Amino acid sequence: MFDLIPDMASKRAELSPDALAFDDTLTGQDWSFKRINAAANAVAAAFRARDLGEGDRVAILCQNRAEFFVTLFAAQKTGVILCPLNWRQPVRELVETLDPVGISLMLTDAAFADAARQTAAALEVPVLTIEDDLAAWIADGGPALSAPVPAGRPWYLLFTSGTTGLPKSVIQTARMAWANTVNIGQAIDIASTDRAVCYLPLFHTAGINLYTLPIFLTGGRSTILPKFEAEVVLRLLSSGQINQFFAVPAVYQELSLMADIAKPDWAAIRCGCGGAPLSEPLIRFFAEKGAQVLNGMGMTETGPTVFLMDPARAGEKIGSVGKPQSLVEVRLAGVADGVDGTGELQLRGPGVTPGYFGSPDATKKTFTSDGWLKTGDVARRDGDGYYFIVDRIKDMFISGGENVYPAEVERVLNAHPAILEAAVVGVPDKKWGEVGAAFVMLRPDQALNPETLRPWCRERLAAYKVPAHVHIVTDFPRTAAGKICKPKLHEGIEDD
Repeated sequence: MFDLIPDMASKRAELSPDALAFDDTLTGQDWSFKRINAAANAVAAAFRARDLGEGDRVAILCQNRAEFFVTLFAAQKTGVILCPLNWRQPVRELVETLDPVGISLMLTDAAFADAARQTAAALEVPVLTIEDDLAAWIADGGPALSAPVPAGRPWYLLFTSGTTGLPKSVIQTARMAWANTVNIGQAIDIASTDRAVCYLPLFHTAGINLYTLPIFLTGGRSTILPKFEAEVVLRLLSSGQINQFFAVPAVYQELSLMADIAKPDWAAIRCGCGGAPLSEPLIRFFAEKGAQVLNGMGMTETGPTVFLMDPARAGEKIGSVGKPQSLVEVRLAGVADGVDGTGELQLRGPGVTPGYFGSPDATKKTFTSDGWLKTGDVARRDGDGYYFIVDRIKDMFISGGENVYPAEVERVLNAHPAILEAAVVGVPDKKWGEVGAAFVMLRPDQALNPETLRPWCRERLAAYKVPAHVHIVTDFPRTAAGKICKPKLHEGIEDD
C-alpha cells in the first residue's frame, strides 16, 4: 500500500485549513488543521535544531492533549520515532521500558514532570516540558515541511501491556495508520462532519487510532479529554455533539451504572467496542437505551482495526466481531479457506506492524514462515463468514484431559443477575491437573453466596468447565486497554 504517503498534517491543512481538528478541554483551546500543521512544523524545526532526525527516539509522558498530536506529526515530518509512555507506571517500569529503546530526549507535561525527571536522570537524557519548552518552540514557528513520508518507516512505538515480562515495543508506521483509517472508516462510515471524543490514553493504540487519528485524516473533529472520567464522558455524549464513540468493555460497564445513562440520544451515536468483546448482557442493556454497540477486534500489532461487526446483522450475531475489513487478510490455522471452523487467527496486510523495535527474535517468533502474524487468539468462523473470538491460546487450560476456554465460562458468569464482570483462570489441581478459578465482581447492591454459583453454572456448562473456586472481588487489575490482567489474578491466588 504505497511506498510514499503525503505528510499527514500538511495535507489535512491544505484540504481544510480552517476547520477545527481538536477542541482541547484541558487548555480550553481550539486547534484548526492549519494551526496543528504550523505547530508541528515548529516542533520539527526544534527537533532538527537539537540534531534529532530520522531514527532518533523521543519519549513523551503526558495525559491526552492536542500537543501530543502536534509532536506526533512533528515526528513524522522529521523521521524521529515518538515513544508514548504509560503515565500509570512507576519510574522503575518507565526506565525498564525505555532502556532497551535508547531515547535522546524526554518530553513531559507538568502533571508528570517529577516522574519524567527521575526517568530521564536514570537514562541520562534531557527532559523538557510541554507547557514551557514545547510552547516556546511553537511560538517561535518553523519553516513549512510537506515532503512525502516513507510509508514503512517507523513513526512511533507502542509498548505492549507487559503482562508476561517486559513490554515489547511495537513499531507503528504511516502505512499502518492509513490502512487503519480505511478499515475503521469504511466500517463506521467516517466523514468530515463526524465528531468524536478522545479520552482513552494516548500511550495505547485505541487512544490514538480509535478514532482520533482516522477522524483527523478524514477532516473530522475530536474533543480531547485528559483522561477517562465517566461523568465527563457521559455529559459530552448527552450534549448531542458526539456521533462517533469507541470504548472498551470496562468503559461501557462503568457508564451502564450511572444514573443518567438514558440521557444521551444513543440512537444518534455510532458505538464501537474493542479490547475484548462486550458481554451479551451489556449489549442488550445498551440496546434497550437505543444504542447498537458493535463489537470489533484488533491488536496493537495490527494498527489496530481488523474486524468490526456490521449493523445489519449485529442483533442476529451477538458475540461476533464481524468480518475482516477491507485492507486485511485473515486465515485460521488448520482450517480451509471459506469454510466454518476454529483455529488460531493469523493476519496479513498493510495494517500489520513490521515487527518489534530492536527485537528481531521476538519479531521472528510472532510471524509464520510465510509472513502471517500469529495473533495468539483462537477464533471461530461460522458458515456465513462471521468471526467469533474464542479465547487467547495462553488462557486455555486442560482439566481432566478436556480443553477449557475461560471466555466461554466468563460469558455464562456474566449472564448471572448478580454479577457485573467475571474472569476465569486455570489453577493447579492434584486430581484434574487444572481447574477453573472464577473471580467475580458484583453489581451494586447485589449479594452472592459463592456456594450457590457452582450449581447455577452446572445447569449451563459441562461439569469440567464449572469453576472449582469462586472469589468475590471489588475490582480487577487491568491493563492500559482496560482488559483484566489475568497474570495478576494468578499472583493473588499464589499470595493467598
